[in-house]
Amino acid sequence: MIKELHKKLITKQISAKELAEDYLNRIKDKNPELNAFITITEKQALDRATRIDELIASGTELSLLDGIPASIKDVIMTQGVKTTAGSRILENYIAPYDATLVKKLNESGMVLLGKNNCDEFAMGGSGENSGFGPTKNPHNLEFVPGGSSSGSTASVAADLAVYSIGTDTGGSVRQPAAFSGVVGFKPTYGAISRYGLIAMASSLDQAGPMTNNVEDSALLLQAMSGYDPKDSTSVDKKVENYSSNLTEKIKDLKIGIPKEYRVDKMPTEIDDLWKK
Repeated sequence: MIKELHKKLITKQISAKELAEDYLNRIKDKNPELNAFITITEKQALDRATRIDELIASGTELSLLDGIPASIKDVIMTQGVKTTAGSRILENYIAPYDATLVKKLNESGMVLLGKNNCDEFAMGGSGENSGFGPTKNPHNLEFVPGGSSSGSTASVAADLAVYSIGTDTGGSVRQPAAFSGVVGFKPTYGAISRYGLIAMASSLDQAGPMTNNVEDSALLLQAMSGYDPKDSTSVDKKVENYSSNLTEKIKDLKIGIPKEYRVDKMPTEIDDLWKK
């Protein structure tokens, strides 16, 4: 999806401002029932999109992420924007700096639409435990979207953002992605800097992309990864071209599955899907 939108931008089938406005209008329409966003950064998004259009008009080569509308989980610092961690304690807290991953995405041309709702201080697995009210599952408003990255998964699943960045300690990206039918990826600990993340458990926390497909996830992993001296657990390792591995043949590849994953009394429909 990112590559498709990038092509439309550089061929001027659509402008970055039109794209941002389209997503902002969808947020205004859908967010009252989904509660996926705590803060909407409309002016910031439109200003950035206008700047991207100026770059396109000047013939400047764009990165794949330039002009692509995104959202960020509200436990990740965004300079000059409220960062509440889903808690009324931080209801009016404005972050004084960008998290390293946000800085990297901004340098790649991210158009930030807003900050996503989440379980308070990332402690929860359903999206029901935010100080700003529960997030709803876009596929069925009676269902939970999972958590704690509830707003992130809902914003992608409802097409209120092209991608979102969540955080995962014990499943807070992967589990809501599974609940809402999107791709959620927890990178290896140390791959993405934790500088600027409001901690749930620093020994396990890791930011990760939530996307519509695996290719977008690989593109974002590459954009956010890299050594950061501000994070003592950051791994000093060359960033790989993750997208280049997506077309490798997998014939004869073996996957090991721990027997403990076969839980007793698993519902038949889940068991059948699991085996499939």
